[in-house]
Amino acid sequence: MTVLEAPSPVGEYRKITEEILHRMPDEKRHPKAAAEAVRAFLLLRIGLHTGLRQKNLRELLLCKPGTQPTSERNLENAKRGELRWSARDGGWEILIPSVAFKNAHSSFFGSKPFRLILPDLGRLYELIDAWNDRHRSRLIGPAQDPGTFFVKTAKITSANAEYSQNTFFEAWRTVIQRYGIYNPWTGRGAIKGLLPHGPHNVRDVLATHILKQTGSYEQASYAIQDTPEVVAKHYGRFLPQDKAEIAARILNKVWDAA
Repeated sequence: MTVLEAPSPVGEYRKITEEILHRMPDEKRHPKAAAEAVRAFLLLRIGLHTGLRQKNLRELLLCKPGTQPTSERNLENAKRGELRWSARDGGWEILIPSVAFKNAHSSFFGSKPFRLILPDLGRLYELIDAWNDRHRSRLIGPAQDPGTFFVKTAKITSANAEYSQNTFFEAWRTVIQRYGIYNPWTGRGAIKGLLPHGPHNVRDVLATHILKQTGSYEQASYAIQDTPEVVAKHYGRFLPQDKAEIAARILNKVWDAA
């Protein structure tokens, strides 16, 4: 709630990613810790840009630049999406077939795939490249590469580098505990009053942010691949004073122009 009640929920949540960058370990001295910090940054940033459910996020495949992207038919058969470089758009593209979504038959999709070009902002592309070039392989180690963009740290007791539902939730929760929750004794942590949580809460953040900025359930639904009816039903934290503030911002422009 401390995030959702902020004037800019996404801006508030973004502080966690800035905390990760601020505390990024020295890669030469601590390569594994640096790799895990980059993974933490990308978890939150891609989650914030896409609003994907955790299943779609953790099962996202990786196609590195210069390699052939997976065909849409094969992605449909696997019910997975893929992060790939789009030469046409000059950016990192996420393509997920509609059948991979929990609400595949929703009017949001209309049987069309979800496609999004990630923005080259706030060091996102720099750290995606660093992750693909060296950090990701460091965490996989001797384990078999699962082909997913996000991989967990393979250990002697667990040679599997692919996330499960439980391990992905714990990975997100650990990031929040390490970088998000403010500790008054150490001065570390981005947000006072934040509590541990999992990846699903990012959808709350995105929907509430757009509602606060626009007052539109339809636009909020675009951010989380759903319908306005679902947003109105499940994201009711949009308070009356926020609606009044949106109306006031529009009306006050009249006086600013005078």
